Amino acid sequence: MAGLELLSDQGYRLDGRKASELRKVQARMGVFAQADGSAYLEQGNTKALAVVYGPHEIRGSRSRALHDRAVINCQYSMATFSTAERKRRPHGDRKSTEMSLHLKQTFEAAVMTQLFPRSQIDIYVKILQSDGGNYSVCVNAATLAVIDAGIPMRDYVCACTVGFVDETPLADLCYAEESGRVSSLALALLPRGGQIALLQMDARLHQDHLETLIEAAMTACKGVSKVLDEVVRQHLQEASVLTGE
Repeated sequence: MAGLELLSDQGYRLDGRKASELRKVQARMGVFAQADGSAYLEQGNTKALAVVYGPHEIRGSRSRALHDRAVINCQYSMATFSTAERKRRPHGDRKSTEMSLHLKQTFEAAVMTQLFPRSQIDIYVKILQSDGGNYSVCVNAATLAVIDAGIPMRDYVCACTVGFVDETPLADLCYAEESGRVSSLALALLPRGGQIALLQMDARLHQDHLETLIEAAMTACKGVSKVLDEVVRQHLQEASVLTGE
């Protein structure tokens, strides 16, 4: 797919959005009663479910325990029906392992693990429907699930995937844009302090464009954080009504 097709002369993208416009985000917290925390999030047509257990005692080998902080265990997977290709997706494939590691690194930067020494926090994220920005949607869903579990964080950690077409940064890429030979990067941000938790780039990008793309990603992440904040406030309001507080 040629780059010109991704952005019209009038500045509109394939799905009708402007260059800096995010996909619609909808989310619910506390969707899975058996877990300590859970959340379901839709970002455009990409849908994810995140579940959190812990903090709890280290399972398995005690040698994994850290005396000064909690161990964060992340597991990423995709539902068999999440894409048009109906192929079996084992948990241990390279892409899932890589994504699990990226999620672990992201939440190690955000969760206040020092409050829970010699313990473990498990974060499981499953993509139910895939339409681009899988890493970003997983981070945003997992953030809500961690908050739902009552685990203290330094800040919301929000993520967004951005690309570069015709000298123009595009925020929150969908699958058609990601697969359109676009130079893109995924960025996870702690918005209040402007701290970057993770920056991932799979394609080549000229260094002159890097700063512009990072700025666009940070702006998009701040936009996502406002949406997540509204979801958390609404959830707390509903919870207080149910408990009669």
